[in-house]
Amino acid sequence: MSHQQDRVRPSGSATALNEAYDTALLDLDGVVYAGGEAILHAVDSLAAARAGGMHLAYVTNNALRTPDAVAEHLTELGVPAEPSDVITSAQAVARLVADQLPSGARVLAIGGEGLRVALRERGLEPVESADDDPAAVVQGYGGPDMTWGRFAEASYAVRRGLPWFASNTDLTIPGARGIAPGNGAAVEVVRIATGAEPQVAGKPLPPMHRETVLRTGAQRPIVVGDRLDTDIEGAFNGGVDSLLVLTGVTDAAQLLAAPPEHRPTYVDRDLRGLLTGQPEVTPDGDAYRCGGWTALVRGDALALEGEGDALDGLRALCAAAWAFAGAGVCGLDAGKALASLQL
Repeated sequence: MSHQQDRVRPSGSATALNEAYDTALLDLDGVVYAGGEAILHAVDSLAAARAGGMHLAYVTNNALRTPDAVAEHLTELGVPAEPSDVITSAQAVARLVADQLPSGARVLAIGGEGLRVALRERGLEPVESADDDPAAVVQGYGGPDMTWGRFAEASYAVRRGLPWFASNTDLTIPGARGIAPGNGAAVEVVRIATGAEPQVAGKPLPPMHRETVLRTGAQRPIVVGDRLDTDIEGAFNGGVDSLLVLTGVTDAAQLLAAPPEHRPTYVDRDLRGLLTGQPEVTPDGDAYRCGGWTALVRGDALALEGEGDALDGLRALCAAAWAFAGAGVCGLDAGKALASLQL
């Protein structure tokens, strides 16, 4: 189904996804690892996909680490990767800046080493202070130890009228202890202090998709992510299919309420979904069937009947919720239906 159409139900695929697509564009946090540790089934699933001939590329909005560091970490986790397999929002924003500034321009870098390396790769000179005569400000995730003074430096420079760029605006980032503030939260600090708006490079916006295509050469890519507002919307904006895995920040209730641009092509528990076909969701009058489940709307609530794989029940519920949202019905109560699945 074209990304320009309203997706009314998850698509099916008789062919395993790692055979139907040549390249998996994988998000990292919440998909491959969380808090530095591999997510259950990720290592084995990626190894099997790679052995089957699928190219694996790791696409992350996290601008903190360099591609070399990310590739080293993945390899340590048992997912062999080269730096060239990693595409970061730092690389995307560095290209965006370099397209607008002359080579050698000074740039106030508010972020970590990944941002500085990416800027140097594009012939730009990172500086630390608003008093170092920068031509622009670039803000990327700097980790949990980023000091308040760094946001002040960005604010001083932005209020002087310098162009302001952000690697991404993810408000949160998953970790081993839970969900923490992401770069988007830091960007909001500078926005509030200055009233300015940054140019943003990361998912779901076109600069990140452009960077990914340029670096991977993918012909039949599938985006794999855990976030509706970055990974899935980025796939929608790029006109490519997507797989949502439920190992990160998105839960079933958020998926049911997703607007068209946030609806994935496929949904699965984890990266094992790359290795299988996806069951078809079929309409039956006003109801939708998947596996042993039937979902429909009764009054102002979603209802679910049947038994079988809970994920098939979720797929059927998505179809019913999205179809009725498209018909102008919103705010359906899904609590009882989801409770019956025990996802």
